[in-house]
Amino acid sequence: MLRTNKDKLVKLSVAGEVVSPIYGRSPYRITANGEPVILPSIGGITYNVRVGDPVCGWQADHVEPGVSIQNKEKEDVYSGANRALNVLACIGNEAIVISGDAKGAKGTVTGKHGGIEHVIVDFPWETLEKLVIGDKILIKSYGLGLRLLNFPDIKVMNLDPHFLEALNPQPVGDKLEIPVTHEIPAFLMGSGLGANQTYSGDYDIQLFDENTVKTYGLEDLRLGDLVAITDADSTYGRLYRKGAVTVGIIVHCDSVVSGHGPGVTTLFTSRTGKIKLRIDPNANIAKILKLR
Repeated sequence: MLRTNKDKLVKLSVAGEVVSPIYGRSPYRITANGEPVILPSIGGITYNVRVGDPVCGWQADHVEPGVSIQNKEKEDVYSGANRALNVLACIGNEAIVISGDAKGAKGTVTGKHGGIEHVIVDFPWETLEKLVIGDKILIKSYGLGLRLLNFPDIKVMNLDPHFLEALNPQPVGDKLEIPVTHEIPAFLMGSGLGANQTYSGDYDIQLFDENTVKTYGLEDLRLGDLVAITDADSTYGRLYRKGAVTVGIIVHCDSVVSGHGPGVTTLFTSRTGKIKLRIDPNANIAKILKLR
């Protein structure tokens, strides 16, 4: 039986607003092949891309599924209020629209995107049609400080206890068996390495080498997939460690830019390899929480 400390966790309000897509002074991005392109990217309300959809194949770069929110108390994305939103919000948390025509509608936190420091929220199709830029979203943050009491060598982060229960990982001896759609070798990980904490943000899977993508079956990655990164330790930042395992969730689409790709927000990590993996094509938040 999996025992946790969920009864000791604090449920705390954080909030943000639906943010506009943004471009810098130049809208061009330079692809890994040296081609300048202009594509849809981060932010906004994405009407036709949600968790459960493919990460690849879109004419886009880093697109965030569903709704992107940020606390705009200050313009600095690393300000105290937006930092609190990004650290406290956990995957699976309930989100509630508190202003505008969609007021009262409920959604689910599905990701955190580092650098731009967005929290990503999934809402039903009918809610997406009612939302506008600037609408306020309340999140009942719950999960920070979650521990697996009978698996001290596995660290949990960014995970709502109710999502953990729905995922239903099973103890197998001294390891915890967690369902994932894919196993990804650590050498494919790119942007996001070097961070000194993994309680917010993500890091990217590089998909530029076609043979490697085929070898590991990564062509069919989907937004919201739970994936394992082998030989990767996310205990205190993201690093390569032989035998370690990290399990995370795919939070944004693929990228054309060198070193970038689909982003992964950490959910579980064990530097001593106490995570046992089980391949399950249904290990996706859209299916686990019946979001679609």
